[in-house]
Amino acid sequence: MIILVALHVNILQVFLQNGDSINSSQVLLKEGGVQLKLTVVDTPGFGDEVNNTNCWQPLTSYVDNKYEEYLNSESKVNRKTMLDDNRVHCCLYFISPTGHSLKPLDIEVMKRLHDKVNIIPLIAKADSLTPEECRDFKKNILNEIQRNNIKIYEFPDVDDVEENKELKKLKDRVPFAVVGSNHVLDINGKKVRGRQYPWGTVDVDNLVHNDFLALRDMLIRTHMQDLKDVTNNVHYENFRYKKLADVSTTDSVNESDSDPLTQMEMQKNEHRQKMKKMEAEMEQVFEMKVKEKMQKLTDSEADLAKRAEQMKKGLEQQKAELNEKRRLFEQEKAAWESQFKGAELDQMAMKGKKKGLFN
Repeated sequence: MIILVALHVNILQVFLQNGDSINSSQVLLKEGGVQLKLTVVDTPGFGDEVNNTNCWQPLTSYVDNKYEEYLNSESKVNRKTMLDDNRVHCCLYFISPTGHSLKPLDIEVMKRLHDKVNIIPLIAKADSLTPEECRDFKKNILNEIQRNNIKIYEFPDVDDVEENKELKKLKDRVPFAVVGSNHVLDINGKKVRGRQYPWGTVDVDNLVHNDFLALRDMLIRTHMQDLKDVTNNVHYENFRYKKLADVSTTDSVNESDSDPLTQMEMQKNEHRQKMKKMEAEMEQVFEMKVKEKMQKLTDSEADLAKRAEQMKKGLEQQKAELNEKRRLFEQEKAAWESQFKGAELDQMAMKGKKKGLFN
């Protein structure tokens, strides 16, 4: 089994099961407000044919195609600030638990893949081996890998003493012996994922029983960024160099096989095509800029019209409020004047009465 992992993230898994297809699925992991997009590509049925000649080609082609897509996106004139990274960052190579050593097919496939992707060897169905058999099997696998000069993922060195101790524990578990299960068991009142056997229970999340927890933490928590960095700085750069070198070599061979006049004509045609391509790309960029500018102008006009309408409504409302205040003021003034005149008449009448009494 092989699993390819892309650590936006891409993981390639190779499964030794029936079938010969390459299946891709995406999972969105959420923890503590952080989201991780994980793409898992599995290859069920890998290596099950009677004739396994070149059975690794779909795997290598898939990895190269993802590098090719990224290179094309990177080479565009008008490219995104953040490119979509669908490159394969990790290959989980599942090894059958034979208890002896690697199969010739395993050795050949890992040789084909080790220059293209980070390989992490795993022992599948580790619960079929005793602890002693598992330890011996791990030693045999590492010896086979070293003897055949297969490059697997190397953990980066750290300076901190405590981190070095934890890293050594992680290195000692390679190749990771894992057990999988979708069944939830009740063990002493505790819910665990595991497998029930007559002789006992295998807990998937128990490091004493298998290495699944260490593998999960290594992939998603502790070494995810290093896997991405190695993919980008080593494997992708190797692919990019070979791709550009092949193009340069092809051009030089074609030129050397032709006479000077033909070479000049070819160069003219090539230059003409490049100019047309650049002109088309520049026109496309110009059109996009014009559309963006026109959209901004349209939005500005709409915004100005909206503001003018709001200001007009505000002024009309203020005018109406002022008219209403003026009307109330006029009413109060008229009432006050009427009241004042009435008071003056009363005073004059009182004065007249007083004069009549004295006369």
